[in-house]
Order: sequence, then C-alpha cells, then structure tokens
Amino acid sequence: MKNILKNFTILYVEDEEMVRHNAVEYLSRIAKHVLEAKNGKEAIKIWANKKPDIIITDINMPHLNGLDMASYIRAQDKEVQIIVATAHSDTKYLLRAVELQLVKYIIKPITKEKLIQALEISVSLIEDKSKFNLQLSKSCFYNAYEKIIYDEGNEIKLTKNETLFLDLLAHHHTRVVTYEEIESAVWPYEGMSQDAIRSLVRGLRKKVPEGVIENISGSGYRLKTL
Repeated sequence: MKNILKNFTILYVEDEEMVRHNAVEYLSRIAKHVLEAKNGKEAIKIWANKKPDIIITDINMPHLNGLDMASYIRAQDKEVQIIVATAHSDTKYLLRAVELQLVKYIIKPITKEKLIQALEISVSLIEDKSKFNLQLSKSCFYNAYEKIIYDEGNEIKLTKNETLFLDLLAHHHTRVVTYEEIESAVWPYEGMSQDAIRSLVRGLRKKVPEGVIENISGSGYRLKTL
C-alpha cells in the first residue's frame, strides 16, 4: 500500500484543525503529496488547481459541507476518488454518498485502519481505469501515476502548466476538454488569455508526437492516443 500511494496526491478536507493535522501528518508518510483544506470552498479551489487523485472529506463543515462540495466536484470530474468521513450514519447521507459515486463512507472516529481500507479501495478503482498509461505513439507514452511523458524510455521535461494541461487532457482523453475546463485547471485565478493557451500548446507540441494535441475550433482541445 505504501509503495502504491507514493504515486498519488491526496486532498484532506476537515475543519477541525487537530484532526486535520494528525491525518495529514500520517498521510504525508505514505502518499506522494498531501494537500489540506479547512472547508468545502477552499477544497474546490485546491481541487481545480492541483487535481488530486483522491479526496478525503468531512461532511459537516462551515461555508460548504462535504457532500455539497463532492457534488460540485463530481459534476465536473468523474475520475477523482472521493472518501467521506462523518459522525453520521443517517440513511439520507448514505444514499447521497451512493448517488455521488463516493468510494467509502467512513464513520468517525477515523483510524489508520479505516483510512487504509478506504485508500486501498480507491487505488483499486484507479488501477482499473485505462487512463494511467496512455500510448501517444509507438515509442512515447504518458504515465499518469507519475504525470510524466516517456519517449523511448527517456523522461520528457515539462513545465508546471504543461503538466497541468496534459494531465487534464489525459484524464478526459475520450472527449474534448473545453476552454473553460482548461482555464479552471491551469489558470484558476488569473484567467486564461488566447496568447497564454496558444503559447502553452505550442511549447507542449514540440515535446509530444505530432498530432497528439488536437484543437477543436470553438470548443477546446483533445488528446489523440493510439
């Protein structure tokens, strides 16, 4: 489990500072990267910017509760694994958790054993998805565990924005990714200009096989895979 989680970024959302601190401290020892948020609104901003692989969230939080946050994220992101932790075992919460395709509904108090069990399920679901090894050409592929392009076994260096953009296209390689989605993922605060996206795509196209990044006029971009 520890080796597997080294490939993933986890976002932990909890308004109780001590609970959040202890969980993040533990998760940081076993995961690639751990992000934290104290409420749903803050978590949405982090999700849009960082695109974590797994989200663990409390339900009862100020400003925006965990289920409403999960509903917002799930409407735009079908891939991220979401685990809910709560003191409630009410049927209405359980039913909503099912509707949102959440991985696990953990009843507090949270223990390492409960966390590991939920994370194991998340990893299994992620590994079942074909998105994590995308063949871009006979010699080139994108590894979404590491968020790295390999060409003939050599790592292709990417900038931060190139990585965010390519990972977004990879996660949704079966469809066109809209300009709005790209702006939210790569430029969530400053906004996206035409010059910025053109410059980004121009630079990335020099690093990937010809024709892999396709522009759909008026809509967005998509990733063409073998």
